Amino acid sequence: MLRWLRSIGPKPASAARAIPDHLWNATLVQLPFLQTAGVDDLAELRHLAQAFLGCKEFHGAGGLEIRDDMAIAIAAQACLPVLHLREPWRGIDWYDDFVGIVVYPGAVRARRETMDENGVVHQYDEVLTGEAMQDGPVTLSWQDVAEAGQSAHDGYNVVIHEFVHKIDMRDGTANGCPALPAGFMGTTSSGAARALWHTRLHANYLDFCDRLSLAERFGAAMPWLDAYGASGVDEFFAVASEAYFVNRDRFGAEFADLLPMLDAFFRPHRPAG
Repeated sequence: MLRWLRSIGPKPASAARAIPDHLWNATLVQLPFLQTAGVDDLAELRHLAQAFLGCKEFHGAGGLEIRDDMAIAIAAQACLPVLHLREPWRGIDWYDDFVGIVVYPGAVRARRETMDENGVVHQYDEVLTGEAMQDGPVTLSWQDVAEAGQSAHDGYNVVIHEFVHKIDMRDGTANGCPALPAGFMGTTSSGAARALWHTRLHANYLDFCDRLSLAERFGAAMPWLDAYGASGVDEFFAVASEAYFVNRDRFGAEFADLLPMLDAFFRPHRPAG
């Protein structure tokens, strides 16, 4: 870990050190999808990333040493979903339920347990490239983070995926519906806003599952999104959101009905496009 990174966290966001120009510029080159933002948005993203670095702790696992450029790349991508969020929390306040970010060299195996309807406990291993814990740390595979610039073509981004889970969890429940702002998409109550969100997201989720099933069973064209999105509506929200941020044009072409809803949440009061 380099000296600059050792000196920055955690501390109050207002005291966070500025990201050096050469490191920020290298991050933009590494992650071209960030450059689709305007000048003002990039300046705000840099400010948020600085604050994020000032209040989070990065831990390398499996012998991985976290360098400054690695932490900045993670911070910039983590802050992208909250760039325009103002309510019910503002910016990185959406992430104030945790401090630690654990980064492994690659995917890791996690031991899982599940109980079936007969009360029998089954154990299995799950290969993870990332994980977000309720009120706990975020785990990431550096191999997947490092390939974010290339994998954007496929709508894949592990950092955004896991931090969208954090946004979803912020109201206490990971169900694919984050805490929505007042008057969301013209609704007049929080219940109406949630109903609108659930109805539209669930319809797109079911359609995605149907298309994936047709591809896997009958050889139809594979859907563009990561198949992991069929694991549940909460995973579909995270998978759709990562694609929305890293390849907006393709996402809009594939999910024209979902694009305006994600715009209304992630880009409130911003012009479309």
